[in-house]
Amino acid sequence: MERTDKHIYTVSEITQVIKGLLENSVGEIWLEGEISNFKAATSGHFYFSLKDKISIIQAAMFAGANKGLKFKIEDGLKVICFGHIDVYGPRGQYQIIVERIEPKGVGATQLAFEQLKKKLAQEGLFSLEHKRALPEMVFSAGIVTSTKGAAIQDIMQILKKGAPCCDLVLCSVRVQGEHAAGEIVQAIEDLNKCEGLDLIIVSRGGGSTEDLWSFNEEIVARAIYNSRLPVVSAVGHQINTTLSDLVADVFVETPSAAAKIIVDKRNALIARIAGFRHELDFSINDILSEMENKLTALTHTLKSPIDNLREKQQQMDELCSELNSNIRHFIEFAKERTSSLIQRLEALSPLSILSRGYSLNMLMPDGTIIKDYSQVKTGDKVKTILQKGAFISSVEEVFNDERKINL
Repeated sequence: MERTDKHIYTVSEITQVIKGLLENSVGEIWLEGEISNFKAATSGHFYFSLKDKISIIQAAMFAGANKGLKFKIEDGLKVICFGHIDVYGPRGQYQIIVERIEPKGVGATQLAFEQLKKKLAQEGLFSLEHKRALPEMVFSAGIVTSTKGAAIQDIMQILKKGAPCCDLVLCSVRVQGEHAAGEIVQAIEDLNKCEGLDLIIVSRGGGSTEDLWSFNEEIVARAIYNSRLPVVSAVGHQINTTLSDLVADVFVETPSAAAKIIVDKRNALIARIAGFRHELDFSINDILSEMENKLTALTHTLKSPIDNLREKQQQMDELCSELNSNIRHFIEFAKERTSSLIQRLEALSPLSILSRGYSLNMLMPDGTIIKDYSQVKTGDKVKTILQKGAFISSVEEVFNDERKINL
């Protein structure tokens, strides 16, 4: 093979030539495509591919360019990128260096809002189970807002008129701009450390989506969710809904509405107390009326003391009469009983027996009644008692058989 004097390129040289040609001929461009193979390096740089139905190109977005990016880059997202074509020398691969990136069909701010909203919803930050009821009566409220806005003036005027007993603890913060979210978070944490507070109001007046963006920051949403005190979100007007609104325990459309909640709760509690008082008065009057009726009815049934005394005297007379009658009956019964007993005693008396011809013999001198022949012997003195009189005799003979006596 014949050698010529043509220049022989190294790989690096030809890569530089291609790089120069691309940069000079293409330059800065807008490029549309779908993201795939997204990777965020530890250095902060983003690497991904842009593809359409036929082709694919590599892309790099360095940390300095993606620092202020509001939405999350992820696979499948259709975007429009602004940058310039470059060649990555180590692999001889052409790519686009992205300087700006926007989601296709929707603004970057809106996309960031939707992405974060979806994330927080999946974690349960918007769950109804987590939301707490506001106190029945608010005696002290913490306010997170700017002292330069109209929001704080609206709140103070309404509370001064409708709930003068409510004390306010104001944490003045910036409500828009780069450092606003951090100040709002710090204010919520500081108010949670205050003793005696009943709730926190996070508030600002209306504005554009960009003006209200601080209340869409993730750190603000999490601070509201983690608050030990109930939080009322009063950010913007009816057309604006922030993540702070969604995560708060109560969401109202204006700062004035937040103050009105406190006033309405106070008035509702006062009305309830007045209702309880009315019911109590009615119940007391009803009880007193019932007792008065019972007393009147009882008075009609009661007799005068004199009538009672006369009635008791009559009852005493009746009892005395019954007692005397019972005594007389008892005495008559006792007489009859005694007479019967006397008759029985007389029937059993030895004198009664003697009257029928019998006699009573006693051994002298001790007077022992003789019941058996064995008690006497010949020569004993015997005293014989008759119905009338007595005599003393001497025993001549003793028999143990009654038949011998007859002989």
